[in-house]
Amino acid sequence: MSTIEILELIFVFAGGLGMFLYGMNLMGDGLQKSAGNKMKQLLEYLTNNRFVAVLVGTVVTGIIQSSSATTVMVVGFVNAGIMNLNQAVGVIMGANIGTTVTAWLVSMNEWSAILNPSFFAPVLVAIGAFIMIMSKHQKKRDIAEILLGFGILFVGLNFMSNVIKPYSNSPVFVKAFKVLGKNPLFGILVGTVVTAIIQSSSASVGILQTLAMSGSVTWSSAIFITLGQNIGTCITAILSSIGANKTAKRAAVIHLSFNVIGTIVFGTLMYVVFIINPAFANSNINSVEISIFHTVFNLSNTILLFPFANGLVKLSGIFIHDSKEEVAVDETLVTLSHLDDRILETPSFAVANSIKEVVHMGQITLDNARNAVEALLKNDKEKANKVLEVEKIIDAHQKIITEYLIKINNISLTEKQHYVVNDLFYTITNIERVGDHAENLADLALEKIKDGIYLSEVAYHELEEISNDAVNSFDYAIRARDTEEIKYIREVEKLEKKVDILEDKLRQEHIDRLSNRECTPENGVIFIDALINLERISDHSLNIVNYVENELNF
Repeated sequence: MSTIEILELIFVFAGGLGMFLYGMNLMGDGLQKSAGNKMKQLLEYLTNNRFVAVLVGTVVTGIIQSSSATTVMVVGFVNAGIMNLNQAVGVIMGANIGTTVTAWLVSMNEWSAILNPSFFAPVLVAIGAFIMIMSKHQKKRDIAEILLGFGILFVGLNFMSNVIKPYSNSPVFVKAFKVLGKNPLFGILVGTVVTAIIQSSSASVGILQTLAMSGSVTWSSAIFITLGQNIGTCITAILSSIGANKTAKRAAVIHLSFNVIGTIVFGTLMYVVFIINPAFANSNINSVEISIFHTVFNLSNTILLFPFANGLVKLSGIFIHDSKEEVAVDETLVTLSHLDDRILETPSFAVANSIKEVVHMGQITLDNARNAVEALLKNDKEKANKVLEVEKIIDAHQKIITEYLIKINNISLTEKQHYVVNDLFYTITNIERVGDHAENLADLALEKIKDGIYLSEVAYHELEEISNDAVNSFDYAIRARDTEEIKYIREVEKLEKKVDILEDKLRQEHIDRLSNRECTPENGVIFIDALINLERISDHSLNIVNYVENELNF
């Protein structure tokens, strides 16, 4: 064989591998977009119920077609404080089960000709491309992505298979797999290294299955390589944990220890089986049988180690020692850690987490508005100064969340997700403006204290009434943003109308008091300014719920 022919074979195989990896990524991206809010709901279902966490891990990995991506998200969630280690263990176990989906897709090549994906893959690419070019409807384009990804995946697989098939009986292939089969540690090492380089066990298992289709892979070599692939997939989570907190590092260690323990147990068991039955060990394995073993291993490993999940958490503590507890210096650092870039791996989760942090910012602002009102009514200097300090934190929150939303906007999103992200930009602006009005109220309070001004009993109760309504409208607005419940939207609409009417009524009554000299001009200026700021708070509250309602009607 000439050098040119060898290079051609390498190039074709590399091209096929590239199409396979790209197709898998494209299909996962399309599936994820189609899932939409379901991904957000899965996040909400992550309770302390470990069994539920296993199911969530399985489903999410099945959707995004990558256990590596799932575990990277887990590291991000743990680092962000969204998920504890007990929940993380369950999700990691589920991720290993979910990753078997890809292996079953690849093994479809050995089914009947009509069911063979390689048979209809080119048609799927054609249909997907046509829909992508002709349709502007987001849901149809998401389906097109799935079809394109599925088709390209199998076209690439076919490329690799056609290159390898003529050389399946080559002495080099035969000898290589015999060596791997007789040396379990070497086989595990090869599987680990290849997967660590590709950073996808689904892809490396797919490559092994392609080799198996040519009839050159033995049972013993396939088993040990597959076990190594489960270890190799841990490298992505380990790399992503660099720079994360200790708890996140422990999540990565749990993933590694889970797969290493499983590999030791099943590797030892299979080694004994192969010694007892060498003919079985040296017989050829097909891609369907690899899928079966891959599934049985991950299911059995989960069942085996599920009762010892707490032990895995303790084991991670041995490798990642406790020192002084890591504490956030202030609220902004908490938010910064919550908006973890690792979560960007899955846009639906990133959007959901951004909403949580917008709500968090809103709650801080709500507390500040309440303190500002109390400072104004009761001439509380301490609370007024506290409001001014917290306002700086609110501004910092706006900057951090804005930067994260820009990052989200630059990744692959559905039309609805783009719409929500844009609304979040406007929402944090409105929340920040409420913070500004709270600051204005605190300044008025300090002015009152400085000049020794006290409101009349009538003015006090009037200001108290409109303050309660304005602040409550903002409270309901934040609840609406958090829950997307229509009842909170309607409450804000009612209160905003009430505040508008009250503001006009109280303004006129106060002017009448000034005219009748029942109130001093100094008091009058503070009272009117307070009314203006409170009315603005209810206006911003209405803006926030309008964004939520538009999303519900999208």
